[in-house]
Order: sequence, then structure tokens, then C-alpha cells
Amino acid sequence: MAQTRRTFIASAAVLTAGVASGMSLTTMETKEKKQLAHHVFFWLKNRDSKEDLNKLIEGLNTLKKIETIRSIHIGIPASTEKRDVVDNSYSASELIFFDDVEGQNTYQVHPIHKKFVENYSHLWEKVIVYDAIDL
Repeated sequence: MAQTRRTFIASAAVLTAGVASGMSLTTMETKEKKQLAHHVFFWLKNRDSKEDLNKLIEGLNTLKKIETIRSIHIGIPASTEKRDVVDNSYSASELIFFDDVEGQNTYQVHPIHKKFVENYSHLWEKVIVYDAIDL
């Protein structure tokens, strides 16, 4: 059957409507997922030990292999202005972003994370976690 201009336009309209509705479903699904930020602060037992700090950072870097991590920032306190609201008493921190709560839940029970805790927890005396989710 030969395609006329009218049937071509009708087919294109149906295809466009289908793609548009598929895209809106995807957009809606993405908006339902709320990104989670997981910020962990570590205080070393031996605060002045560069060796212990390097070991902790080595361990934190192993976490990068966990598939649900979207991005990770590993750092130490910055030399910023001293103010009452700034706490730079920690030794190191990790800031990890996940697509959603499920991604963070997977991370918590992941063998790499469990091995990190097992192999490096002897280095720290205190850990504080702040989890935040998109509005």
C-alpha cells in the first residue's frame, strides 16, 4: 500500500504522541525518586596520625565501587574562616549521593561497605551521619 501524505502525517502524529507520553511517564517516574545525600564524619582515635588518616581515606576510596553510589566526595576539614557555626574537629568525611533511599539501603548492606566497617572501624572513635533527601 502506497503511503500518501495524509497517512504519513497521521502515522507521524501517532508516533509523536506515543513518544511524548512515554517521555512524560519517564519524567514523572524520575520526579518521584528523591535523591539522598549521605554525609558521614569520622573522628580518628589517633587524631595526629597521618598514617591512620591515610588508611581511613584508603578505605573510603574502596566504597567508590558500590554500584548505587552516584557520586562521592572524600575530604578533610578545610582551612576556612573560624566561626562559631563551623565544626572542623572531625578527621575526614565522605559525602555520597544516591538516586533514592533504596540506593542507600543497598549501600548499607553491600559487602564492600561491610568490609570497610570491618577493616577500618578500629581507626575511629566517633562517627556521625547526616542523611538528607530532596524536597
